[in-house]
Amino acid sequence: MQFVNERLMNMELQGGIYDIYQKALAMESEGKKIVHMEIGRPDFDSPQIAKEAAIEAINGGKVHYTTMAGIPELREAISAMEFRENGIISDPDSEIVVTAGACEALMATMMATLMPGDSIIIPTPYFGAYANMAELLGINLIEVVCKADKDFVPCIEDIIAAYTEDTKAIVINTPNNPTGAVIPDDVLIKIGNFAKEKNLLVISDETYSQFLYEGKHISISTLNGMKERTVVVSSASKLFSMTGWRIGYAIMPKEIVPYVNKVHENMSTCATSFAQYGAAKAYAEERAFTVNMVSEFKKRRDMLYEGLKNCELIEPIKPKGAFYMMVNIRRTGLNCNQFSEMLLDNKGIAVTPGGAFGKGGDDFIRMSYGCSREDISYALDKVIEFTKTL
Repeated sequence: MQFVNERLMNMELQGGIYDIYQKALAMESEGKKIVHMEIGRPDFDSPQIAKEAAIEAINGGKVHYTTMAGIPELREAISAMEFRENGIISDPDSEIVVTAGACEALMATMMATLMPGDSIIIPTPYFGAYANMAELLGINLIEVVCKADKDFVPCIEDIIAAYTEDTKAIVINTPNNPTGAVIPDDVLIKIGNFAKEKNLLVISDETYSQFLYEGKHISISTLNGMKERTVVVSSASKLFSMTGWRIGYAIMPKEIVPYVNKVHENMSTCATSFAQYGAAKAYAEERAFTVNMVSEFKKRRDMLYEGLKNCELIEPIKPKGAFYMMVNIRRTGLNCNQFSEMLLDNKGIAVTPGGAFGKGGDDFIRMSYGCSREDISYALDKVIEFTKTL
């Protein structure tokens, strides 16, 4: 007897980040040295004041359900931070929903605003969860390939050409995971104008908004006429190295909030109570933590890029944001899966096959420099050794 949803039966259940990660963990448990450059996790501890606030909340009995949209202190701290850093004006009482991580914010937004059969445009390479969410919800994914020689910046002409009568939304992610690309202001304006012309919702994943190595982040929601048609999604995971705390949020037009909240209510009820208190403290007081972390990531980016750029057979693409680097491996004669498997098996360096990030990623691997400089130095030696054997 078949009990599985027919739509889900067609999903690809293997491949991508977590297959490599699980294999790397298994090898590590056997005593092998592994450098983890496959997983998007900063190697920094969470801010001490956030941990102390969470412990204080636990000891103070704040261990029960909170309001579904999140505790007022956290929503107010998020609103203040987003205005200070990104110029986003939001009402913490009516335009913010706190969720169990950014992925829940994305999923709840899609469920609340899109119907099965609707289409969404997504520039690719993209964060693989976007495709999984679309498939789970019966939404059609229209991929717009961004080219490496254009710094992986989406081309507005390609977005316009991808539009169909079923298109209801555009998903953008800047700075981008996996490419580290940053969408320039003029392109954001063109995307915004197109969204207004076609009456499209824009879902803007701004998880890496503070991970910029030059310039300042521009949120598409701050452009003329875009606040009322944009949902901004972010989280504490990367900003404060709080990946396991599972605190995310969405800022959106107040008309959408009740529906996103209803989905959120039935997915997780509320984000973890004491984690919210810790995150509120981080958002209110730990700007320096993020600044220092990004400064260190810039040094790691430069170290990795300089080490790879003269390496035979592969070509690194220097990112402008986030903490990932796409590396073109086409000249090796291996596909991205073969390269990643062999590098892990032979040298103990775990990277992610570019095919995990949609169309346009097959000739690439993604290397995260969320690990230490010592690990990056070791990995560079091993990658160079490996390419010399091909």
